[in-house]
Amino acid sequence: MDQVLSMLFNGLSSSSIILLTSLGLAITFGLMRVINMAHGEFLMIGAYTTYCVQNFFKAYLPNVFDLYYFAAIAAAFAITFAFGCVLEKLVISRLYGREIDSLLATWGISLILQQAARSIFGSQGVFVTSPSFLSGGITLGGNTYSFNRLFILLVVAFCLLLVWFIQYQSNFGRQMRAVMQNRPMAQCMGINSRRVDCITFGIGSGLAGIAGCSVALLGSIDSTIGQSYIVNSFMAVVLGGVGKLLGTVFGSGIIGFFSILFENFTSSSIAKAIVLLIVIIFLQKKPQGLFVVRSRSLDE
Repeated sequence: MDQVLSMLFNGLSSSSIILLTSLGLAITFGLMRVINMAHGEFLMIGAYTTYCVQNFFKAYLPNVFDLYYFAAIAAAFAITFAFGCVLEKLVISRLYGREIDSLLATWGISLILQQAARSIFGSQGVFVTSPSFLSGGITLGGNTYSFNRLFILLVVAFCLLLVWFIQYQSNFGRQMRAVMQNRPMAQCMGINSRRVDCITFGIGSGLAGIAGCSVALLGSIDSTIGQSYIVNSFMAVVLGGVGKLLGTVFGSGIIGFFSILFENFTSSSIAKAIVLLIVIIFLQKKPQGLFVVRSRSLDE
C-alpha cells in the first residue's frame, strides 16, 4: 500500500508540474495557435529570476529571507509577462496564421535566450535554497511527502483557478475567446484585437515564469532546464484537445501518471518513449484530442 501511495503521489506531483508548464501553452498554442518553441526558455527565465531574488534577499534582507520565494513568484510573472509582450509585439504579431514560420522564429529565439543565460550565469547549474517553511515533509506510513511538492500542488491549483476565472468569468476572457474564434467579427464589435493578442501572449508567458519558480525548488537551474518540460507540455495540450482548459488538465494527468507508472518497471528514457508512442497512437484515432472545441467558426 505504501508503494502504491508513493507512486500515486509521485504521479500527481509530476502531473502538476506538467500542468503548470502547460497552462501557458494552453493559451499561446491552444487559443492563439502560435507554436512557441521559446516557451521553455520563459520557464528558464522564471527559474533564474527566483535565483536572483534569492541572492538579493540573502545579501540585503536576511531577516526576512523566507519571504523571498513569494517575491520571486511575483517577479518571475512580471518579468516573463514583459518578455512575452515584447516578443509578441516584435515577432509573433507578424506571424499569425503562419505556424511553421512562428515555430522556426521562436526556436531561434529560444537558442538566443539559452546562450544569453550561459553568458550571464555560466554553464554550470545553480541552486535555489528552499524557504524554511518548505523544509522537511509529512510522514504517513512509510512514505514522506515533501513540503516542496505539496506547495507546488497548491501553486498549480491557484494558477488553474486563476486561468479559469480569466478565461471564462472575466470580461477580458470573453474578449480573448471572441478574438481567437472570429477575429473580424470581434473587431467589428469594437474589441482591440492587437491589445488582446499582446496581453494574452504575455499571460501565457507569465505562467511559464511561475512554472520556473516551482521547478527551481526541485533541482539545479541551467540554460537547458526548459527543454526538459516543453515536449511533455505540448503533448498535454494536444492530447487534451487544443484550446480546452479541462483537456489540458486531463492531458497533463495522463502523461504524468503514465510516466511514473512505466518508470517503476523500466528506465526514465524508455518510459518517455512509451508515453510518446501511446500519445501518437491515440492521436491517430482521435486527432482532435480528448475534448473538442465547438464554435461556429470551426463548424464552417
